[in-house]
Amino acid sequence: MLNYTVYSSRKKNANWITFVHGAGGSSAIWFKQIRFFSKYFNLLLIDLRGHGASKSLIKNPFKSKYTFNSIAEDIFQVLDQVKVHKSHFVGISLGTILIRKLAEIDPKRVSKMIMGGAILELNLRSRLLMHFGNATKSVLPYMWLYRFFAFIIMPNKNHRESRVLFIREAKKLYQKEFIRWFKLTSEVMPLLKIFRREAIEIPTLYIMGDQDYMFLPSVRKVVKVHPSSDLLVIEDCGHVVNVEKPDKFNIGMLGFLNESVG
Repeated sequence: MLNYTVYSSRKKNANWITFVHGAGGSSAIWFKQIRFFSKYFNLLLIDLRGHGASKSLIKNPFKSKYTFNSIAEDIFQVLDQVKVHKSHFVGISLGTILIRKLAEIDPKRVSKMIMGGAILELNLRSRLLMHFGNATKSVLPYMWLYRFFAFIIMPNKNHRESRVLFIREAKKLYQKEFIRWFKLTSEVMPLLKIFRREAIEIPTLYIMGDQDYMFLPSVRKVVKVHPSSDLLVIEDCGHVVNVEKPDKFNIGMLGFLNESVG
């Protein structure tokens, strides 16, 4: 089972928020959210396969094949273990794809979705990055690739904290683990096409940085045609919005969670 951490709120009958990090990260990326949200909610932070304290999972021969379905099932197992029947979900980057997959599989367990630095479409530059990574993933040290990707996705000076954090967490991976995760890119294109085409009724807030040039344009398009979706754009901010602008991220997310539905 995945490693997880629970922060229980002092508030009686508090609802749950489940936090899902992106590829190469860990639950450590949510450190600027824990104190703020634990006042109002019970928090469940999960380390995905091979990330953070979930490294031991890569030794399981039955989990060698990584698919979005199998990784979503990992998350459901943690929810069952903690007895979380329904939760809000917040994700960053690839974590947003996993959350949407959870909602497709079992929408009754998902209250609201908060998608930070959401990935809904791969533009030309990101597709070229993906092809370059696939061609070199077994040859180049994975940290060279990861640093390169981090600088392409988070290029500005004000993105430095996010870059450093993600590179630091990625160092905890192994080369074979990086390759397993990178093979998921074969599923991404058709999956994102479905997500863009098919709206979901679960209330969804996209929180994007105005400097997230690779992914913001597609999110703008989707929000216009998906009636249950809203968009919050944070100024002077890049891809990892919860790290770069935590106050604006937290306040925007809390306001969305406190809104009544319907």
